[in-house]
Amino acid sequence: MKWSIIQLQKYRDKGMQIDETVDLNDIKEIDPQVIRVSPIHVTGRADIASNRVTFHLHIEGKMVLPCSRTLVEVDVPVDLHTIETYLLDEREYDMYEEEEIHRIEGDVIDLKPAIRELLILEIPMQVLSDEAREQNEMPSGKDWEVMTEEQAHAVDKEEEKKVDPRLADLAKLLDQNKKS
Repeated sequence: MKWSIIQLQKYRDKGMQIDETVDLNDIKEIDPQVIRVSPIHVTGRADIASNRVTFHLHIEGKMVLPCSRTLVEVDVPVDLHTIETYLLDEREYDMYEEEEIHRIEGDVIDLKPAIRELLILEIPMQVLSDEAREQNEMPSGKDWEVMTEEQAHAVDKEEEKKVDPRLADLAKLLDQNKKS
């Protein structure tokens, strides 16, 4: 998914249609939790002006990630829409501080790094297989168990209410001092 600026200028004022499949399996090297990435289908269009190229993209595919609880492989679908803008004149970068603008390396626009970054950002914090979702019980073992956040808060509150038996006599003494 590389185009030289000269190639893109041929489509100036007309736009260019995009329909390509990209292999981004190298994401595994960046994020080791990714088991594999299917070929990514990218469709959309490029609007070419004198000072910028704007890509309106629809990105589809799937990533295979391990389940957070069982480590079973889970297919995570990817379906996102994005607009990526590349400025053709480096002097104009300062004018677009608020917008997300990409820099051009040499005279070639390569969409692969931008798509790779978007896919990495799409990796969820927690991936659950269908089986793990259906189970109400969390994994546990001897002297350990996995808790939900709510369960952990409940345990913390329960422990706060308990008085250390070694300090129980001191608490009684303090109560007597308050009464007198």
